[in-house]
This record gives sequence, C-alpha cells and structure tokens, in this order.
Amino acid sequence: MSTRRIPVSGPWITDKEIAYVADATANAWYEGANRFQARFEAAFAAHLGRRYVMSLPSCTSALHLSLMALGVGPGDEVIVPEATWIASMAPITYVGATPVFADIDRATWCLSAASFEAHVTPRTKAVIPVDLYGSVPDWDALLAVARRHGVAVIEDAAEAIGAEHRGRRAGSFGDVSVFSFHGSKTLTTGEGGLLATDREDLFARAQVLRDHGRKPGDRFFFNQEIAHKYKMSALQAALGLAQLERVEELVARKREIFGWYREALAGVDGVALNAEPEGTRNGYWMPTVILDAKIGLGKEQLMEGFDRRGIDTRPFFYPLSTIPACASLPSARGARDRNSVAHAITPYGVNLPSPMNLTGEEASRVAAALGEMIAEAGTRGQAAPSPRPA
Repeated sequence: MSTRRIPVSGPWITDKEIAYVADATANAWYEGANRFQARFEAAFAAHLGRRYVMSLPSCTSALHLSLMALGVGPGDEVIVPEATWIASMAPITYVGATPVFADIDRATWCLSAASFEAHVTPRTKAVIPVDLYGSVPDWDALLAVARRHGVAVIEDAAEAIGAEHRGRRAGSFGDVSVFSFHGSKTLTTGEGGLLATDREDLFARAQVLRDHGRKPGDRFFFNQEIAHKYKMSALQAALGLAQLERVEELVARKREIFGWYREALAGVDGVALNAEPEGTRNGYWMPTVILDAKIGLGKEQLMEGFDRRGIDTRPFFYPLSTIPACASLPSARGARDRNSVAHAITPYGVNLPSPMNLTGEEASRVAAALGEMIAEAGTRGQAAPSPRPA
C-alpha cells in the first residue's frame, strides 16, 4: 500500500506541455507575440462552440469583466448560490452591486432554480450559477427563470471543464461563461482564466475593459477611459493549448478517479458522492463526500482524521453568508432560514484527493480511512456530538 502523503490536487503535465511552453519562451516575442494566446482562444472557442473567447489572468477577472460588460453596477442585485468559493461573488462588489445568496439543489449542489426565482426582485440584473465541483445545474429550469424575469446569466464554469448538460458543454450556457485554469484544475495554465460568449456587444466591451480602456487597434497610449489590465501571458496560453489538445484524456482521468471512489464507497452507509443526473455528464473535478448528519462527523473532524493518516483534503465550501468576509452583507441576514439545503449539507462535506497522479491503490487507502472514521464515530455513539450546521 502506498505510504506517500496524498495531495488533494495536481496536474498532469507531459512532454507536449513542456515543448509548447519552451516554444513560447523562445519564440513568443516580436512578430510572434500573442501567437499562443490566439491559438488557445481559437481552439477553446471551437471546443465550446462559442463565437468569442478571451484568455485572461484568472476566472475572477473574467467574472469582473462579464459584470462590467453587462452594465451591472450600484443599485443592481446579482444572485449567486450560497455554497461556492468567494471568487464567484466578490466581483459583484467590485462593480458596486449587491450579491444575493440563494439556495442549492440537494443532489447537484448547484443553484436551485426555485430559490433563484424566489430571490428575484425588480433590482435583479444578473445571476451567476456555478457548475460546482464539475457538476451542472438544471440549466433548462435556470434559463427559463432568467428569461421570465429578464435576468442576464453568467455561467461560472470555473470547475467544470468536461461537464455536459443534454449534450452541451459546460461553458456554453448563458450570456457569458467563465473558466478557471488554476493549478488545481483539470485543465491548467498554472494561473489563468477565460471568458466566452456568443454576444458580439459583450465581447467588444470586454476587449476595451481588459486593456486599460483602449479599443483594439486604436491609437497607442490614447485611452478612452480608465479600465483594467487583464491579459494572459504567452507561456500560460502555450500550456493551456497543450492541455486543451489533451482535454478528453484529462477528463477521462478525472472520471476514472471518481469511479474508484464510487466503487470503494458503494457499501458505506450514510455517504453521498457527486451526482450525475440523467442527461448530464459530470466533470468530477473534485470527488466529494457528504456524510449523513446522524453519523456525527463534521468536515473539520474528517479533515483532521485524514490529515493524521497522511491524506490532504479540502472542506466543502462554507455558506457565503457565514464567512467573516460576507457576514455583514445584507443578504447574509436570514440566509440560514432561506437557504436551508446549503446550510444543512455543507458542514458534512469534504473534497477527496484527486491529483492526476493518484493511483487506484491510493484511492482505496482514502476510502478505507473514511470507513475507519465512520466506524469509530459509530462506536462512540452519542459521545461524538454532531456539529452545528454552518
């Protein structure tokens, strides 16, 4: 049995990636500048079936540009799911708008269409559904709600490369979609992000906003407005291009890893894993377990137990309304009652290790460790208090 400390994530880099980055290092200058960014963007547009794609330094910058291009600003509200990383909502505050926290679906852990609609007000300008951990929401229902109320849709597909809904790839929904290529992601550029859209007006506006307020091809250093500097380097784009050419191999690897966990944990009571509803394909970026509250093990206890056994894990995202950075926001008040699913399941969720170099033996070791902790909690019985939902 492997005894190395098992990391929670990590990429799969081959000679192809090394060769592309070496090429960019040697040649992406002078007349070759921006060559790799253009190739990466064209390849990603073809992959998604989107008309326009823009490579960026992060997914956060992509969300920021999306909101600005849509004209979201002070006085507007933007709906986001309670259970997501802060980067999904922080750009809402950058533009002076108000984030509104809505509940998630119990099976997919993505934004609930019913909760989305319940939170719509006359001030709602946009919604940011998140394809959480490689899952996808009920896009048919979400888009129907958005159309009824005239709400713009920004798909946060940061974690969902390889996922699909009814044959359409994650990142092809809504007015605009965004990706992350952080080092932990299935497809990585080290750091990086991407904006994709079919709307020429949004893309044109984002082009100006990402280059210090200068229109493409306009007079050098004669900027029309104050804006931002959001660009991806050639080295990042070269790495991303090589990874994209291997994307099905990368996603297949993630699905294989998830399959090991699904098989190993099939007989363990009280454990729920990432869902894959009919008509969808999960990218399984982060294999995740949610324990039944009756077991009495919260995510902090689980993580400590894994750590003692040489296994790195991550906590399921905390409800945004409970973290110090967001607790004072207006939407945080009463969120526990409004968003009962997010507050009920997130205290019991942990992301299991899924580095690209994980072995089946190591996945068995992780599953065995989880089984041991659940058995230990059972022997303690009532001596192990259930954690209070966050």
